[in-house]
Amino acid sequence: MTLVTALVVLFVALGVFFTFVAAVGMIRLPDVYSRSHAATKADTLGAGFAILAVAVYFGTLGEVIRGAFLLVFIYYTNPTAAHAITRAAYSRGIDVWTTEENRQEESR
Repeated sequence: MTLVTALVVLFVALGVFFTFVAAVGMIRLPDVYSRSHAATKADTLGAGFAILAVAVYFGTLGEVIRGAFLLVFIYYTNPTAAHAITRAAYSRGIDVWTTEENRQEESR
C-alpha cells in the first residue's frame, strides 16, 4: 500500500465516520436546534474529508484547486444554511427542548 493510497483510505474513513455521526445526530437529537448543530458540524467535516480524499487520489493541480474551492464553498454555505434554518425556527416560535426536571425548575 502506497502512502497516497493510505491517505485516501484514511480520509475516506474519516469522511464516512463524520457523515455517520451527523446522520445519528439527526435521528437521535430532540429538537431542530440540536439537529442543526449536529448536521452542520459533522456533515461539514465529513464532506471536507471526502473532497480531500478525491483531491489526494487524483493529485493533479486542477483537481486540488477544484477541491479547495469546493471546501471553501461548503465551509461557508453549511453554517450559513444552518443558521438560517435555526433562525426561522426561532422566529416561528419553536421551543428549545428541555427535560422534565428543567421545566419544573424553570416554573419555580
